[in-house]
This record gives sequence, C-alpha cells and structure tokens, in this order.
Amino acid sequence: MATNLPYSQACENNKTPILEKLRKIFNAPGKVLEIGTGTGQHAVHFATTMPHLQWQPTDHPDAVDSCRARLEQAALPNILPVIELDVGAAPWPVETFTWAFSANTAHIMAWTEVEQMFRGIGERLPKGGAFCLYGPFNNQGRYTSESNRQFDQYLKARSPHMGIRDLEDLRALAESVGLTLAENHAMPANNQLLVFRRLS
Repeated sequence: MATNLPYSQACENNKTPILEKLRKIFNAPGKVLEIGTGTGQHAVHFATTMPHLQWQPTDHPDAVDSCRARLEQAALPNILPVIELDVGAAPWPVETFTWAFSANTAHIMAWTEVEQMFRGIGERLPKGGAFCLYGPFNNQGRYTSESNRQFDQYLKARSPHMGIRDLEDLRALAESVGLTLAENHAMPANNQLLVFRRLS
C-alpha cells in the first residue's frame, strides 16, 4: 500500500463539510464530473460515502498524475479512470454527466479558463443538474475576510492571472450559459459552496 501520496491539508479539513452539502444535491444515481481532482482526496472520500454515484475524476494534463496513486490504491468500483481535461481545449473528453464539482480551481485558473469551464459544463449539464463550485469568493468586489485578502495577494504575486473571483461575475457567467446560482453555502475558513443549477 502506497503511503507517500500527494496530500492536501485543506482537502482533509474541508471534505466533511462539503460532503454534508453534496449528499443533499447529488442525491440520486448519476455521474459526477470532477474538474481539478488534485490529490484525489475529495474523489475518494465522496465516492466512498456516496456509492450511488459514478465519480469521474479529471485534471489538467500537467497535473493529472497527482491523483493516480491514491485512486489506484482506493480501487473503488464507482471511481472511473482519471482522464486529462484542459477546459480550454475542444472537444472535451467527457460528453455526458449528471452533476459537476470543482474545488479551489476558479482562483487558480485564468479568467478565460473559468469562462471555458462554465461554457463546457453549461453545454453538457442536463435539466435538473447542478454544478457545485467550492472556494473563496469576493462579494461585490469586496473581500469577505482579511485572510482572503492576504490569500488573493499571495495568488497574484505567484501569477497575475490568478485571483479570487467575484460572486457577481460568476453569477453573470453562469446565466450566460443557462445556469442559475440557486444556493450559496457558507463554509469553514471563509470559503463558500456555490450551487449552479440548470432549471430548464
């Protein structure tokens, strides 16, 4: 059994609070597209506790190997083989899914990639489906905490294309692809879980 696996303390801290919300949203058999699987900790935890789901892990080609060892070790029957997904590259390698989930990606992606992520999900999400996006977000251009302000400065120092996204910008982006911001759940560590739904 591999023990030296890629590990995220943030994933370990937030997986239980996120699961409490996802249980109520991903509440019927279906396929979940995860964008940005990272270390695979979320995929394993959620697929273990929601066996009615098929979990489709994906990540950018440059990062996709980070989750492989953990997913292979878990060997869960409802986790599909991880696939490479660059949200800006067409066509996407996955065409159908019931729901989508992504954690801590919008502030790492360039804004054009955030647009492409929403567009790709909007083109494929069925009526009644939901896209759950977790992370820190600003509200009307304002930071929701001092720690988020410091985190945003850290991101922009790493690369100018990074940064905490504004809730209103994401709402408008979602609406442009036929999705509605239906729920906004406050989460630990000044994060939020945004639930975008296709209502028609």
